[in-house]
Amino acid sequence: MKLYAITAASLLAMSSLTATAAEPTRAGNAADALVVTDPYARAVPPGQPNSAVFMTLTNTLADDHALVDASSPVAEVVELHTHRMDDGMMRMRRVDRIELPGGARVELKPGGLHVMLIGLTRPLVPGDQVALNLILDDGSSRQITAPVRDIMP
Repeated sequence: MKLYAITAASLLAMSSLTATAAEPTRAGNAADALVVTDPYARAVPPGQPNSAVFMTLTNTLADDHALVDASSPVAEVVELHTHRMDDGMMRMRRVDRIELPGGARVELKPGGLHVMLIGLTRPLVPGDQVALNLILDDGSSRQITAPVRDIMP
């Protein structure tokens, strides 16, 4: 009977550990807890001064955070942008931050949120790589590399 009680208690303890391991945590900085999936930069024709980087960002922390800035050696200026409807026209607008709710996934994609590369320092051709530094609201940062892809408008 004692063996049964010990086994049952052990299984109960292990199942509660498994459940909490899958839930967002409150420990660590935002950059270390940020999961970046499928980053890519838009290839541009020669002479085109601007491009954009897209990706999916997952905040694995329970607390809300935000992407507040970015930098890259391939652009003079890097800004956070979105597209908004304005007088019946879709227009690109700069945003101060991209909210990353706790435990949630945010998609940066063409026609939506994205990281804008302004004043390219070199052409971006398919197969190249773009280094990008993501800066979060807690001051932490994360270096990523995004392959350059052809993207149809």
